[in-house]
Amino acid sequence: MSEALDQISKSPFTRSIEGARLPRWFHQLMFTVYNGRMDPVEHVSQFNQRMAVHSKNEALICKVFPSSLGPVAMRWFNGLKTNSIDSYKQLTQVFGSCFITNSRVLWPLSSLLSLSMCKGETLKVFSDRYWEMYNEMDGNFNDVAISTFKSGLLTEHGLRKSLTGKPIINVR
Repeated sequence: MSEALDQISKSPFTRSIEGARLPRWFHQLMFTVYNGRMDPVEHVSQFNQRMAVHSKNEALICKVFPSSLGPVAMRWFNGLKTNSIDSYKQLTQVFGSCFITNSRVLWPLSSLLSLSMCKGETLKVFSDRYWEMYNEMDGNFNDVAISTFKSGLLTEHGLRKSLTGKPIINVR
């Protein structure tokens, strides 16, 4: 236990970060805690948004980042070598490298093309499933989304008949 306590009392930050003082007016913010299973890029993005007003104070951002980590990620952080982190960019790169296997993979366009309404499925369930997948895609596929949504509906569905008769110009 003594070794573990020694390890966590050592900082991975260089002296320039470790020695920086927090502004007197700084109040600790509440963060979404990274549980070791979420997308690390999303976590860093949320953290950056919460710390946006302090974006010029890199030492502060580095020192506060560990407070957004849950137990699994804190074990990773506590295992970093002493004096090994000298910037927020480096910290987030090392963080992302460790938890890269949790990165969210965007759906390819082909997955949207193969999606269709199942027999007995309600329009709401199909629509929710369709647009959730659409929102998980990288790129602007509005034209494809409109036509695949229409063609994914059952041929006898009233909405499909209605959409086929009207020209649709955008997803909204």
